[in-house]
Amino acid sequence: MSQDFPASAGLLSSVEAIAPQFVSIRRSIHAHPELAFEEQRTSDLVASTLEGLGYKVHRGLGSTGVVGQLTKGNGSKAIGIRADMDALPIQERTGLDYASTLPGKMHACGHDGHTAILLCAARYLAQSVDFNGTLNLIFQPAEENEGGALRMVDEGLFDLFPCDEIYALHNAPGLPVGKMAISPGPAMASFDRVTIRLHGRSAHGAMPHHGIDPMQCAASIVLGLQSIVTREIDALHAAVITVGSIQAGEVYNIVPESALLKIGVRTLDLAVRTLVEKRIRQFVEGQAQSYQLNCEIDYLHKYPVLVNHPAQTEYAREAAIRLLGADNVSQRTPTMGSEDFAYMLQKRPGAYIRLGNGVGEDGGCMVHNPLYDFNDKALTIGAAFWSHLVQSYLR
Repeated sequence: MSQDFPASAGLLSSVEAIAPQFVSIRRSIHAHPELAFEEQRTSDLVASTLEGLGYKVHRGLGSTGVVGQLTKGNGSKAIGIRADMDALPIQERTGLDYASTLPGKMHACGHDGHTAILLCAARYLAQSVDFNGTLNLIFQPAEENEGGALRMVDEGLFDLFPCDEIYALHNAPGLPVGKMAISPGPAMASFDRVTIRLHGRSAHGAMPHHGIDPMQCAASIVLGLQSIVTREIDALHAAVITVGSIQAGEVYNIVPESALLKIGVRTLDLAVRTLVEKRIRQFVEGQAQSYQLNCEIDYLHKYPVLVNHPAQTEYAREAAIRLLGADNVSQRTPTMGSEDFAYMLQKRPGAYIRLGNGVGEDGGCMVHNPLYDFNDKALTIGAAFWSHLVQSYLR
């Protein structure tokens, strides 16, 4: 949709002037990572920063979530911007001066950067922009597999803080700093967890005919599951089935009594998601029966497909072009990673944007890696983008 955007000249330099404060905040968060629903220190820092900027602060949604609200003028429009705050259970190996001080915990996905970006934008919007409406800044806990977004929504996020539209971004290693990417439609995959328990009968390894071996069945399941993707799903429709763990037995010469398989399933389409679940259940049950085993299947639906709404995607794209130039804003093909911002997009129209984190040694290390670090050069770009988007929307 065509928009009458305000001029963005000078915005990047204005935000860059205040960015050092938030680089320091980002590195402080990085040094003190907190896992899902444990983000107490981070929440305290976010809340105190917002209060100092004049935002009305609400705490406790989703346990450790923070929402900062700022209203200017008498406009009725309201926009929401989300940043995630949680870290990952990874041992950091960057050797940075501000590396994690907590063993086994690390900001390996850049949520420290996302939080600092939104705080930087919060300052600029509070102190340097006259808008007409309501700005809701949503600092979400537990994005990493624990569904903090759903918990905030279920606890009344959009009832307490009505939003006409909702937006979020994520850093993108491999995309140069100063570039952004966004596309309408499915942008990130659904994610389901499948736990399979096979129950047989133990026996001496020298006399396996006295037992019922779950390992044979487990091996058959691992190989056979891939035929669902390669032979039953349209090749133009994405699906991924990953057997991430097999646990069975402990010694060389005993047929184990049981086997446990842990499987991840990702799709970009609800119909494919439904079909894959149906066929996994049928296939596993059939395999177990053929090997004379009993089986239990626990199929847990986690995150839905993240779908960018067309009008809001175009709005964000135009804002990015106004800020960075058309050559620096590209289409983004869907990825099979998952993101619980999908729950918010099910409730309100909006879009999810990729922010360049750098290439090669300058920010190119992929996320969920012990050597990853958010590129501080991207902080100014992200904060200026949020500032421009909000100022445009609440003119």
